[in-house]
Amino acid sequence: MPNIKSAKKRVLVSKAANARNKSKKSELKTLLKKANAENADSAAILTATKKVDRAATKGLIHKNKAARIKSRLAKKSTTTA
Repeated sequence: MPNIKSAKKRVLVSKAANARNKSKKSELKTLLKKANAENADSAAILTATKKVDRAATKGLIHKNKAARIKSRLAKKSTTTA
């Protein structure tokens, strides 16, 4: 455990951010699983695409990873429609 006050605060702040990021990533993974399911409707794909955009904007995932995920979802939506 750190001795300096600012270092103690950084530990607390990083723990909170880590918990928040873990929760958001888990939510994103769940939405992607629903969107990639065999019987996924276009609403699920649209919701997942929006969440991926938001995650990339917030820095939760890299912008290239977001583009790759969105591309795969778009390809899936055109083949099922």
